[in-house]
Amino acid sequence: MNNPLAYLSEQIEAWKQAGTYQRLRELESACAPVSIVDHKEVINLASNNYLGLANHPKLVEAAIDATRKYGAGTGAVRTISGTMDLHMELERRIAAFKNVEACVVFQSGFTANAGTVSAILSPEDHIISDELNHASIIDGCRLSRARIHVFPHRDASAAAGKLDELQSESGRKLLITDGVFSMDGDIAPLAQLVEVAERYGAIMMIDDAHASGVLGRNGRGTVDHFNLHGRVHIQVGTLSKAVGVLGGYVCGSRDFIDYLYHRARPFLFSTSHPPAVVGACMAAFEIMQNEPERIATLWSNTAHFKKSLQQSGFNTGASETPITPIMVGEAKVAHQFSRALFEEGLFATGIGYPTVPQGKARVRTIVTATHTVEQLDRAVEILARVARRMNILS
Repeated sequence: MNNPLAYLSEQIEAWKQAGTYQRLRELESACAPVSIVDHKEVINLASNNYLGLANHPKLVEAAIDATRKYGAGTGAVRTISGTMDLHMELERRIAAFKNVEACVVFQSGFTANAGTVSAILSPEDHIISDELNHASIIDGCRLSRARIHVFPHRDASAAAGKLDELQSESGRKLLITDGVFSMDGDIAPLAQLVEVAERYGAIMMIDDAHASGVLGRNGRGTVDHFNLHGRVHIQVGTLSKAVGVLGGYVCGSRDFIDYLYHRARPFLFSTSHPPAVVGACMAAFEIMQNEPERIATLWSNTAHFKKSLQQSGFNTGASETPITPIMVGEAKVAHQFSRALFEEGLFATGIGYPTVPQGKARVRTIVTATHTVEQLDRAVEILARVARRMNILS
């Protein structure tokens, strides 16, 4: 019998031949600076657990307490019977933290972006988007069916040029960017982009997934980092990275959030977060508010790690944040490098096309607040030794 999905097997075989096929690694412990992965103890530089909250005792206890009180699940979508007082309390807490009128929580950061862009725009509208924006932004743009205009990475002047060309066009204009770019670790020129949006009357939207808990006071994000409160219309954040749990959120005006309650399809058609997730998220925001030293340690660790990598001769690209790529060029080399590092006790992921452009493959590392200096020094020693063996470093 013919297999109509045989072409998928052929593609997988092609990936294997090209050296870019990746097997899922299995985490067998908490997500910690040193984790057990595939039965092996490794230094973990692969997670987004920036502040070390994913296994924090206060989050664990909050999750257990919420489960005991409310149960394991909610039983419905938010617009039917799935909105618990816990969900509303979390949204109020995030809104206050971000200094905005209101907030809505989504099931993931991906659905927060995709659901928001597709909800507020139509085919008559225009999107001006950074060329390295996250896949969730790209998918949201496509789902909206608005006309998409891509500008070169971090080039506010080019974004202004796109909007200038569109002045005579009807429809709304949305200028959208990541706050911190997830593959390169660089920061958007938000102040300049906000000025461009204001000049041309565009909606300004930022995806702050990798800035939440990292930039700004107590981790309030890029808007706070640049002191642009009240000038960015839509802020997207995540509960899955520095917050250490699961989900995404969107912040803005009260009317904007009410509109998303009625029109954002992921919100309307997905069961709400289980109580354990919501309880743990609230505990995380409490820690972020009360323990700013965690963010200070994150940045201290980042500076130490970057300096050590650069002294060893590695190319860390344009990184300005705890996301630190080690550029190697070809995807096959990046994946081989990642596998060799793992065998030596270091977990850092190889990333190639289509996640990053052809010829710009890298091993991406992410430092956390809970790594020790000794662990980071050991990681650099492994990286340098394996890189020299593979002729990545001379």
